[in-house]
Amino acid sequence: MSSFSDSETARRRVLVVDDSAFMRRLVSDIVASSGEFDVVGTARDGLDALRQMPLLDPDLVTLDVDMPNLDGLACLDRIMRDWPRPVVMLSAGGSDGGADATLRALDRGAVEFVRKPSGAISLDLELVSEQLLDALRAAASVTRLQVLETTSVAASSGMRGSAHDRGLRSPARVSAHSPGQPPSFVVCIAASTGGPAALSQLIPQLPRFERAAVLIVQHMPAGFTASFAGRLHGVSRLAVHEAMHGEPLQAGHVYVAPGGFHLRIGGTRHAPVVLLDQEPTEWGVRPAADRLFKSAAQSFGTACLGVVLTGMGRDGADGLLAIRQAGGLAIVQERTSCVIPGMPDFALRVAGADDVVALSDMHGAIARLVAAQGIALDDSVARLA
Repeated sequence: MSSFSDSETARRRVLVVDDSAFMRRLVSDIVASSGEFDVVGTARDGLDALRQMPLLDPDLVTLDVDMPNLDGLACLDRIMRDWPRPVVMLSAGGSDGGADATLRALDRGAVEFVRKPSGAISLDLELVSEQLLDALRAAASVTRLQVLETTSVAASSGMRGSAHDRGLRSPARVSAHSPGQPPSFVVCIAASTGGPAALSQLIPQLPRFERAAVLIVQHMPAGFTASFAGRLHGVSRLAVHEAMHGEPLQAGHVYVAPGGFHLRIGGTRHAPVVLLDQEPTEWGVRPAADRLFKSAAQSFGTACLGVVLTGMGRDGADGLLAIRQAGGLAIVQERTSCVIPGMPDFALRVAGADDVVALSDMHGAIARLVAAQGIALDDSVARLA
């Protein structure tokens, strides 16, 4: 039986699940050629995977989202229930339905996802290989206990399925594109691996800020951020949408950086606007939180709060330092509540923080720090104090 207590140098054993024989071979070749992982088996659909799970006991699973007989979501549910371990989803994306299914997989406990090659496979192969191996490295750093905790948090956060599926109405929120006043304060949030589930818990719990705006950089490829923002909008007091270049920044709104674009704040302090660009990646990612944080520090100075959530790597650390040097505030997620604590740990070492809190307390900490700046909130903030 394999164990997560094995030496860190031991190769993790991977089960590859995909209904396409070509994709099974492609993924297996990428995994095996890395020298970091061993392919312990392959499965042609969810049912085949479930038959092999108790026999092979893999450390990690790559799981296709869209499969016949038993699809990726149903298979993931069974894995999390009977053999909880880190799972990386492989998604074709492309459509709203495909993106939504992938995001629901993250809500249900998958550690990360990778978009499958599209168009000319040879042109995408190098990028996909790098992304898949990065996702597996992230998954390899997650313990089975963390998987169990993440799954239970996702189940309790109420984000399984869409708001329409659950018959939910979000409390007193404004339209995603309704006119409003410029914010006098901004909250900037950075997240990577584990971030979609963390944000799905955090954003719906935030009060409706009357004079503050929230901007989010979640490391996520193009084609998924619009669906992600839409799902958050359906269950939040704040209006959530994918950011658009040149639009005025408005209080009471949440702006999600589009996949493949850096998000920054431009304009003036009294008339701020959203800026998007496709400048080179930072720390291998675009969008990069450092870009957002530094622009917020420059535009808003002391009227700025930076938040670094779960994720691998160091994005957000330098930007959080810029915010603090400008007189702004900083919150870092407490490491034991992270799926992967790399980003919060690095941010804490580089920038320090005004508060270090668990994910379950993050909404209250943000609301209290915003309220302490004299920013008006709706009545729900009283329940967070």
